[in-house]
Amino acid sequence: MNLIQILLPVRDNDGRPFGPHPFEEVAWTLSKKFGGITAYSRAPAEGRWEKSGQTQHDDVLVIEVMVAALDKAWWRNFRVELEVTFRQSQVVVRSQAIELL
Repeated sequence: MNLIQILLPVRDNDGRPFGPHPFEEVAWTLSKKFGGITAYSRAPAEGRWEKSGQTQHDDVLVIEVMVAALDKAWWRNFRVELEVTFRQSQVVVRSQAIELL
């Protein structure tokens, strides 16, 4: 079993909130394809990183999906779609092997 985590920005690069529609579309797409999701949307997580000697930050919404088989090509394509939708140079989509207890 694999846990896929997607980190989506809450605001665009100009600081404007995206609104609910793009997040609902992502949730609907993943729920239909994989049978369910978990979205941590009540309190955004904060991401921080260094770029050109300055600390950057983003509030992010985390979406998780559990999948039995990892289709890397599908996830790469989906990540590219998310980057276009959310106008980002990179959206983090990560996977980790998990064991259900």
